[in-house]
Amino acid sequence: MSGERETWPGEPFPLGPTWDGQGTNFSLFSENATRVELCLFDREGAEERVELADVTAHNWHVYLPGVGPGQRYGYRVYGPYAPEEGHRFNPNKLLIDPYAKAIDGTVDWDAANVLPYTPPDPGDPVTDDADLEPDDEDSAAAIPTCVVVDQSFNWEGDRAPRVPWSDTVIYETHVKGLTKRFPGLPEELQGTYAGLAADEVLAYLKDLGVTAVELLPVHHIADESFLHEHGLSNYWGYSTVGYLAPHSPYASSHQPGESLKEFKGMVKALHRAGLEVILDVVYNHTAEGNHLGPMLSMKGVDNTSYYRLSPDDPHFYMDFTGTGNTLNAVQPAVLRLIMDSLRYFVLECHVDGFRFDLAATLARQFYDVDRLSTFFDTIHQDPVLSQVKLIAEPWDVGPGGYQVGNFPVLWSEWNGIYRDTMRDFWRGQASIADFASRFTGSSDLYGDDGRSPFASINFITAHDGFTLRDLVSYNDKHNEANQEGNRDGTDDNRSWNCGVEGETDDVAVNELRAKQQRNFLTTLLLSQGVPMLLGGDELCRTQGGNNNGWCQDSPISWYSWEIGQDGQELMEFTRRLMALRRGEPVFRRSAFLAGEQAEPGLPDVWWFRLDGRRMTRRDWENRDHRWLGAFLNGEMIGARDRHGQPVRGDSFLMLFNANYEDAVFKLPAARFGRAWNVELTTAAPSIMPGSQEYRARAECYVTSRSVTVLRRTRA
Repeated sequence: MSGERETWPGEPFPLGPTWDGQGTNFSLFSENATRVELCLFDREGAEERVELADVTAHNWHVYLPGVGPGQRYGYRVYGPYAPEEGHRFNPNKLLIDPYAKAIDGTVDWDAANVLPYTPPDPGDPVTDDADLEPDDEDSAAAIPTCVVVDQSFNWEGDRAPRVPWSDTVIYETHVKGLTKRFPGLPEELQGTYAGLAADEVLAYLKDLGVTAVELLPVHHIADESFLHEHGLSNYWGYSTVGYLAPHSPYASSHQPGESLKEFKGMVKALHRAGLEVILDVVYNHTAEGNHLGPMLSMKGVDNTSYYRLSPDDPHFYMDFTGTGNTLNAVQPAVLRLIMDSLRYFVLECHVDGFRFDLAATLARQFYDVDRLSTFFDTIHQDPVLSQVKLIAEPWDVGPGGYQVGNFPVLWSEWNGIYRDTMRDFWRGQASIADFASRFTGSSDLYGDDGRSPFASINFITAHDGFTLRDLVSYNDKHNEANQEGNRDGTDDNRSWNCGVEGETDDVAVNELRAKQQRNFLTTLLLSQGVPMLLGGDELCRTQGGNNNGWCQDSPISWYSWEIGQDGQELMEFTRRLMALRRGEPVFRRSAFLAGEQAEPGLPDVWWFRLDGRRMTRRDWENRDHRWLGAFLNGEMIGARDRHGQPVRGDSFLMLFNANYEDAVFKLPAARFGRAWNVELTTAAPSIMPGSQEYRARAECYVTSRSVTVLRRTRA
């Protein structure tokens, strides 16, 4: 199948395919290969092989005149098959280009064997040395093909919204889950990038009040074989196989390579609506699994370069991710791939930031987590990437992998301690001291290294775990649909079902659940830091108690828009909270609260007891207390606007009662405010702002398990 076509030497950089209008340059990194073939496929799937005879700095390259956008291709890479030495070259296996800009289709597990070794006979046990014999079956029929693309795109003057952290509210969502059943959306747009860009979807997000969508992984995804065997798929997408290619099944167009244009169109539409786009990226591992996993791309291109292998036995992988492998970010060419991917999505696709899955893995130089690792140094000196939003999931599954609070300046972090504390507080199991620390921005985690409250990405729920509705409806996970005997997913839910497991007709239980959801949302959206709302929580979205929907590309995960009265009321309440946060700078401080040290006049925050007096050390240490009052001073924001003028706003009292009994707060003395109006209460969401007024030292009744927010009246 060797072609007679004209070839030129080409260039080693940039890596991947580059079309210049006359032809395409191909370049592939492999330090240990002995031979590389570029495989071109026509519309009928016929293969033509072109040898890459030129190698520069371990980059194998060739230029093909006349080859342009729409051309399907892959690679076959030759070298030793010696798993015990870490090498797994097998030219019988077609490989995806790590730098492909578009990948057409998904792995067809039934079409051919994609394992690089001869699989054991059915029924035979799979042992650790089952991978020693190379397999000679051609895998081309099973492997999706890469596609050469035309990267030009009419951005029509697109400009990044550049929403400051102080104004940012993140909406974590899934391209397909959000749009699959969105009302009024044409069927061909459901579950797609174009669907997310539809006017009605954008209007919903804008009306809700969020400023950024954080999309679960959109780099091209490959499902695991065992999921295919069970009729499931990797819905969340944490199984990347192409770091520069948007996942093609999320495109409404089925033309090869069109996924990139549709993705760019989605970003442009979101920007026009003033919404930022943050991508959840998975640079810690790939879809190729452990030593017994499939050969799809990097494992066959150069296993010892791309993956972290055990120093004592390179037959096996170091696994800090729980997925079987760890990408070798210490290797310069792999670090370059990560950086090229990030820059590509900023410069070519105009995204506004990234959330790094298991980011502690990227900080590992060799074994220990190193706060100043090469990865962070490279990000910080980069003139492009240092200017976008950088969010870490600050943990992995390896030793010492829990690194909340330890990431450097420029980084924000998913604050898992915030999540756990707030869940515990509203089920009556966290101290008021811990609650206050998280509510005010977690200065103990972020206040001593030059960072601000915006280093804390606050969240109650995320894609991994219960939805908000399920958090107040289930004590236990119910993951039977995942077909793992309900063993998967965490058991540490810190949830409370309000007395009944699952759905119920009990009016009192449902009223309590609705109030608890309002409590969580009020706490989240009025805390210092950056709030992240799990998409659908504002709609009472349920997954039926499934806390690990990673493999559920089904109604379990898709948003239901038939929300009923409960969903409608919660959505309206969420909008109110969003508007309150957006309108009042006291909830969006850029400096940590200092308490009694703030000068002049009243402190920026002042904590008080039920009797309206200042909290004492004994009060803070009393773990039986489930109530707390806070004065937030709108005259002491500690920030300046773009013209250099001090930022000021209204002042508020927040009355928290997480106890099972009602409480009566006596409001503070007149020096804090002579009169106060009710802004909202989670006990009665229909009460509108200004409908009730209280004087200084008056008694304010706060229902069990509720929050009341009071605004100081203006003189």
